[in-house]
Amino acid sequence: RDAQDAGAVCRALGLPLHEVDFVRQYWNEVFTDFLDQYARGLTPNPDLACNRHIKFGALLHFCRELGADMVATGHYARLGHDPAGQLHLLRAVDLERDQSYFLASVQQQALESCLFPVGHLLKHQVRALAAEAGLPSAARRSSRGICFIGPRRSFNDFLQQYVPPVPAQYVHVEEAVQQAV
Repeated sequence: RDAQDAGAVCRALGLPLHEVDFVRQYWNEVFTDFLDQYARGLTPNPDLACNRHIKFGALLHFCRELGADMVATGHYARLGHDPAGQLHLLRAVDLERDQSYFLASVQQQALESCLFPVGHLLKHQVRALAAEAGLPSAARRSSRGICFIGPRRSFNDFLQQYVPPVPAQYVHVEEAVQQAV
């Protein structure tokens, strides 16, 4: 559905749609690292790695090969310069939608080639602008969660396909209760 929606938006704006497959890079640079960290008892965030390696790595490189000078995304974040001219990643105006945390590991050099045109707007303003422009995505439901798991799958069931459960003692901090699992 994402590809269909992207195509519809591009047609509405009179822009070409370029499709590219980053499955191999995603598997190697995001997914396997996620599983490795989880198996070691860490709490990885694959969105951070995806933004750093795929969206602002491989995709940015692909766009530059097409001749793009800048890449605009729909991330709710902003960029700003300090008095010395240093670029900084800033929180979005819409704090409920702010995604600056998920962009925190993106290389400075990559951010210099990016635009975040919705970072100064509230979600309802973005929706209104999209509707006014006649974009088919104006009423699309917002997505959340880990993209490779999907909204209807159990995180626990998904993980057990790749990482076997490890018996351990878990401590509930607030209740000071230890539990063997």
